[in-house]
Amino acid sequence: MENATLEHIEQAEHAEHAAHSGDKFTSTVSVTIAILAVVAASVGSLETLETAGAIASKNNAVLAQSRASDQWAFFQSKSLKKNLYEVAAVTSPEKQADFLAQAKRYDDEGKDIVTKATELEHVSHEELHQGEHHEHRHHVLTYGVTLLHVSIAIATIAIIAKGKKWPWYLAMLLACGGVAISATAYL
Repeated sequence: MENATLEHIEQAEHAEHAAHSGDKFTSTVSVTIAILAVVAASVGSLETLETAGAIASKNNAVLAQSRASDQWAFFQSKSLKKNLYEVAAVTSPEKQADFLAQAKRYDDEGKDIVTKATELEHVSHEELHQGEHHEHRHHVLTYGVTLLHVSIAIATIAIIAKGKKWPWYLAMLLACGGVAISATAYL
């Protein structure tokens, strides 16, 4: 990202030098290059934000799934204790009421734990979905910013070619494509 940002500054400096040449078309191309550099830097920043969003969402999904796994393990321990008290109630009729009360307590606690574990699994799935959404946006923005970078390079050819207009027209076409593709990331 840092090199891409410096590249835009360098392109803008070249455009500024060309603007001082006095040729109106060269000045137009120079301004176009400067504008395209700003647009490309902005789209590149959005691309970086989407990458960060994807990473954060996927990390949150892993954390939620880990917490859900902890809850399922906790449920298993409560279930095991409940089953032991139920067995104890059958084998010790004199303490059966106490053992069945303990078994019911563990059963009730287990139900609450299952609810928490299920909620955490749902959060994990939502975060994974959100991460995939960010990842998709990142990929679309990558295509858009690439077209914008290519359009800057081709627009520069119009200056080097001393007034040839076809590179500038091609650059404008590619830039429009890059902006359009980038916009679809948020539609």
